[in-house]
Amino acid sequence: MHFLYNISVLLYALGIRIAALFNSKARRWLMGRKGIFSELAAAFNGNEKIIWFHCASLGEFEQGRPVLEALKERYKDHKILLTFFSPSGYEVRQNYAQADYVFYLPLDTAQNARKFITLTRPRLAVFVKYEFWFNYLRELSRNKIPLLMVSVIFRPSQHFFRPWGRWFRRQLQKVTYFFVQNQDSKDLLSTVKVFHVGVSGDTRFDRVLQLADEEMKLPVMEAFSGGSPLLVAGSTWPSDEDLLKSLLEQSEQSFKLVLAPHLVDKEHIQQILEKFSSWQPVLFSQQKDADFAESRVLVIDSIGMLSGLYRFAKIAYIGGGFGAGIHNVLEAATYGLPVIFGTNYKRFQEAVQLSELGGGFPVENSSECLSAFNRLMTDTVFCSNSADISRKFVVNNAGATGRVVEKVKEYL
Repeated sequence: MHFLYNISVLLYALGIRIAALFNSKARRWLMGRKGIFSELAAAFNGNEKIIWFHCASLGEFEQGRPVLEALKERYKDHKILLTFFSPSGYEVRQNYAQADYVFYLPLDTAQNARKFITLTRPRLAVFVKYEFWFNYLRELSRNKIPLLMVSVIFRPSQHFFRPWGRWFRRQLQKVTYFFVQNQDSKDLLSTVKVFHVGVSGDTRFDRVLQLADEEMKLPVMEAFSGGSPLLVAGSTWPSDEDLLKSLLEQSEQSFKLVLAPHLVDKEHIQQILEKFSSWQPVLFSQQKDADFAESRVLVIDSIGMLSGLYRFAKIAYIGGGFGAGIHNVLEAATYGLPVIFGTNYKRFQEAVQLSELGGGFPVENSSECLSAFNRLMTDTVFCSNSADISRKFVVNNAGATGRVVEKVKEYL
């Protein structure tokens, strides 16, 4: 099975090379790893105490960030190595001040894993959420380097728990300790005889609480709103944008829309401008030349800003619910916002819980979206209660970071 896994990794790399011919993200993924071992050899001398954090992308980085920063503060004699799998994480955080080194993770081949571990020689590795790279797991285990997996959540549908998943189950034994989000995950792991597990909760709650406390000034948001309430729509896809267009067409409420799409390539941004042309959309990048008095739509054509934008909103809409799955609802909930999202949310326990409590509102179509939005806009008590529920939900579920940091004392 290990042979087949390695073949699948090589086929993935081949697919990336082919995609890079016409896809900019694949091309950046490929070019970012060019000459990476020479860069690693130049950066590390083998005498430093390294804590290695690995995240798939920007979302996982924000999830693991409270742990990284807490360990950076506690273990001042150690240095932080931060790696990313995806360009969307690396490109935004390559200059992140709390990390001493930031690199792409080399492809998960046996040779690459061996070279990477030999060059960096971490004292501790921390992987966030779903990053199961089995050659790296094997190499860490061989070198007796502790590996902690943070904010993991397991489901019966994952290959670890399928009848044919024996080899994958064995790989779980190479992880030193799992910090899982809920008791269901711990119980599921016990069915495959994995017991080195603790229920810590989700470190994203800690991170979004930090966000709410950070000062952020964006004069453009006040200038754009002009006193009108803002609906901030984050990580949207075309299907979400169609629904939001219908909302602008049908709602009689006075509001403005801040749209932060998941993809900010020129083609998609142009499609958005055309779709919302009736409301004189303005690009964030061109705000200096904008006439905000005439515009009802502000399009955020850059990444890395979304978590701060929610603080200016009255209501939040979270994209992805009509595709692969909704994005982060907690970034909005931490500001005490009612949150609207599409129907594909049931794999995300925080969205499920928030909707059950009354802070989140799943909608199947534009009609349901209009109904939920109008009620939140017109029923002051209902909206205020929903906002309180969202904020309390975040506060009541914080604390995972402290549990992880306390456990780390056993390994450093």
